Amino acid sequence: MTLRLGSEAWKALSRHPLRTALAMLGIVVGVASVVVMLAVGQGSQERVRQVMRSLGSNVLVVATGASTSGGVRQASGTAPSLSIADARAIAGLESVRAVAPIAYGTAQLVYGAQNWLAPVQGTTPGFFSVRDWEPQAGQLFAEEDVRRGARKAVIGATVAERLFLDEDPLGRTIRIRNVSFTVVATLSRKGESLEGRDFDDVVFVPITTARRDLYASAFPNRVWRIMVEAHSEQQIAQAESDVRELLRTRHRIALGGEDDFTVRRQDSIYDTEQEAAQAMRGLLATIASVSLLVGGIGIMNIMLVTVTERTREIGLRMAVGARGRDILAQFLFEALAVCIAGGACGLLLGVGAAWVAAARFGLDSIVSLQAGLAALIASAATGLFFGLYPASVAARMMPAEALRAE
Repeated sequence: MTLRLGSEAWKALSRHPLRTALAMLGIVVGVASVVVMLAVGQGSQERVRQVMRSLGSNVLVVATGASTSGGVRQASGTAPSLSIADARAIAGLESVRAVAPIAYGTAQLVYGAQNWLAPVQGTTPGFFSVRDWEPQAGQLFAEEDVRRGARKAVIGATVAERLFLDEDPLGRTIRIRNVSFTVVATLSRKGESLEGRDFDDVVFVPITTARRDLYASAFPNRVWRIMVEAHSEQQIAQAESDVRELLRTRHRIALGGEDDFTVRRQDSIYDTEQEAAQAMRGLLATIASVSLLVGGIGIMNIMLVTVTERTREIGLRMAVGARGRDILAQFLFEALAVCIAGGACGLLLGVGAAWVAAARFGLDSIVSLQAGLAALIASAATGLFFGLYPASVAARMMPAEALRAE
């Protein structure tokens, strides 16, 4: 039965190839839009998940507050309100798993004839636990190195490539602001942030060494930022509350007074990116819906024309015993065939467009099997919906009247 309907549909559609192709065009564009929408949406979600994994799970960022100069409030992070002692106190909270104070800046790195400008961060071994960052080679500096201010450096993959080229960096001596440091480890590659910042273009040294040799100031125990990892995702809200309460107590902030620090959840930093991705998916979904609607209307129009042209054929089929449901199935199958063929072409076009979006414009796109199936199902549903009315018109014809039609 299906083979016979398929053969008849092919014969009917091949009589007017240009008309059939034009009827398919809207479906092709609509399905391609669906594929691109799903590919870009899934790609952006996966990118955000990768970035969040690279930053570490269940992470809070405690930053210094804003200072006021001449009656003008400065940017957040300008007030030296956090200290290493604060970090140690936070580490004692039950809801906190690991803590990492950070002092950071940018410095010129020199090795032999090579030099490179990169961020240099002073921190503790807890930082690598918070960020879930494993060494690619070598051994990370330890708490003992922090206590004695050892001149040891852990470098990211980008720094290793720029400074050492093809040479093994372990055990080599580099100069940071004319201070010699021994490279004790290289880190596994993390990739880029959503803003395009290279996570691997960085050097880590013990925070005591950084404060003494690289970023000396009038506040020797101050730090710029403290990264805090909660025990689990469920405890991150509790950890945020505990950290805020502890710091307000330590900094002697009166009830109702303004905090001299800020506490942010790491995941909230990327809410804007998620909203932008959602807006893009909504735009593409609208384009896909309109394209499928226009394509469906085109299919209905062509099928109504086809029914009118084949009125005598319909009457003849009914006269020799075809039932209304046979005629309905025949024309519905033809509409379905056009839409599925258009859906297949649209699927190929969508995959190509998703590839171009990734290669040419830098958009993250992932074409999955589910996206392909969704596109084909959407095209088939369009064929069934918009082909039902023309098919029912053909099925309701009276044989005698159909035979008398010119």
